[in-house]
Amino acid sequence: MERKKILFIYYQNTKPGGVAKVLSQLTELAELNYDIEILFLLEAHQDFYPIHPKVKKNYINAFGDKYSRFGTSIYKKYNKIPKIYNIYSYLYDFGTYRVLNQWINENHQNYDTIVSCWYKLSSMLAINSQVSKKTIAWEHISYQIGGLVYYNILRKYYKNLRSIISLTHTSLEHYKKINPNSIVISNIIGDNYESFKLDITSKENIICAVSRLDPEKNIKDFINIIKECKIGEDWKIIIAGDGTQRALLKEQTQNLGLQNIEFLGSISQDKILQLYKKSKIFCMTSLNEGLPTVLIEAIFCGNALIAYDCPTGPSEIINTSNGYLIKMHDKENYIVKLKHLINNPQELTELMISSKTESKKWSKEKIIPQWEKIL
Repeated sequence: MERKKILFIYYQNTKPGGVAKVLSQLTELAELNYDIEILFLLEAHQDFYPIHPKVKKNYINAFGDKYSRFGTSIYKKYNKIPKIYNIYSYLYDFGTYRVLNQWINENHQNYDTIVSCWYKLSSMLAINSQVSKKTIAWEHISYQIGGLVYYNILRKYYKNLRSIISLTHTSLEHYKKINPNSIVISNIIGDNYESFKLDITSKENIICAVSRLDPEKNIKDFINIIKECKIGEDWKIIIAGDGTQRALLKEQTQNLGLQNIEFLGSISQDKILQLYKKSKIFCMTSLNEGLPTVLIEAIFCGNALIAYDCPTGPSEIINTSNGYLIKMHDKENYIVKLKHLINNPQELTELMISSKTESKKWSKEKIIPQWEKIL
């Protein structure tokens, strides 16, 4: 059988991030009947997540375009002006479009299928008549994201694409109206999580949150919930991740007098895995998600979950076998459920065990065949 030639397109693999993490897992397709390449829209860089050695990597620097450089210069100079980031973002996106379009027009004939790993890139390819029919949009974030340009104007051109891969059934309903070839495929989590053998006795009294420390992740609510729970000193709360609100959140913690919250900052994937293995409860207070892979990683490691029912991902993952799904902004109920788990160790143990069992439906052996079918 002739080997299929597949090109994935994404921005970079230089720092922690859900898309780059899952993309690195998917490069295992190189072991099957595929020649896999990745086009990164950044100059050559060291990989943060390991890429399969059989995968060829291509690099083009979107920051090198004159519009991207102009956007960067005005953002650096006027970053205190409200909405200046939006101006920078649109200029950078236009520079990205110019660089990507040129490369694709010169090289697209080398590939049977192109998989775009972000909605902005998918929009750019959807309006390119040379490649749209062999392009698959791999949507990692809520379909509601994108504002006037991407959500209201450009997403309608997804009708030109070969297919759309959604992570959730909520998103699928939306994309089916644009392109009937839309399907759902969940993210691959990886062998290091799937091979974990649960040992309840090795777990510690740890509640963890692994997240970017940005406004949409709403960690400020999580900190307030911890304050209201009045958790004893025998429990530790760990927040892993970095972002624009890190200093603000640490200040909030200090002002509330919370001594049992520890900020780990940006840590390696191995250290995150070790944290999941030790923790008993994983909390999420996000305002919006795609499919939050951190929740799936947590159940592979036998964590009980508590999360707001934000659009669009947690409801695809959380059920009575692995935790509690809380109505958005119902902080009182969130506090009740968290205190209940802390104060009922036997029930928490049973939930951790059933959570681990629940993780099997997210296994790689169920997901890879779905990719093979669409490719």
